[in-house]
Amino acid sequence: MFGIVRPCRHRLGEKLTSQWMAHLCGLCLALRGDHGQFARIVTNYDGLLVSVLTEAQAETDGSGRRTAGPCPLRGMRTASVAHGEGARLAAAVSLVLASAKVRDHVTDGDGLLARKPVARAARRVAVSWDTAGARTGSAVGFDTALLVDAVDRQAGIEALAGPGTPLLTITEPTETATAAAFAHTAVLAGRPDNAG
Repeated sequence: MFGIVRPCRHRLGEKLTSQWMAHLCGLCLALRGDHGQFARIVTNYDGLLVSVLTEAQAETDGSGRRTAGPCPLRGMRTASVAHGEGARLAAAVSLVLASAKVRDHVTDGDGLLARKPVARAARRVAVSWDTAGARTGSAVGFDTALLVDAVDRQAGIEALAGPGTPLLTITEPTETATAAAFAHTAVLAGRPDNAG
């Protein structure tokens, strides 16, 4: 369920918009720093929440931010951005979820992915993102296999679903994956009691 979260900029105000952008830019830079420029394509609002939750639970002393250089998406301005383990966990989650989305589109034969050569290339990208996500997840103590397993179960659950199937049955893999990522934010923030 990629792309569900969207900021409501006209309601956030200047301070919250600045914080939101700090996490978005932090996620983008974590992806670039650990996995190269191309990985930045998986920057998304859903993964950003992992960084936000980590910072919200941590006792902050300003160490979770750094000044980033100019970026065209910020009008070539520098900015204070989130960094550290929360941003790296967000990057790991984003890579694995993007990989799942690509695999889902390949399975469904969507658009250009209906063509076999394009589908093969997309599968290779998905595998590399799974590997990269697992590497970064491991670096922050998170097992991305939980996410991969949940995503792999989704197609089977959808295939068995029919009229009358409860929505919570169909969305269970998403719930499981989200719960695992959110629970690990508590661990990274030094608040393991918040994991539940």
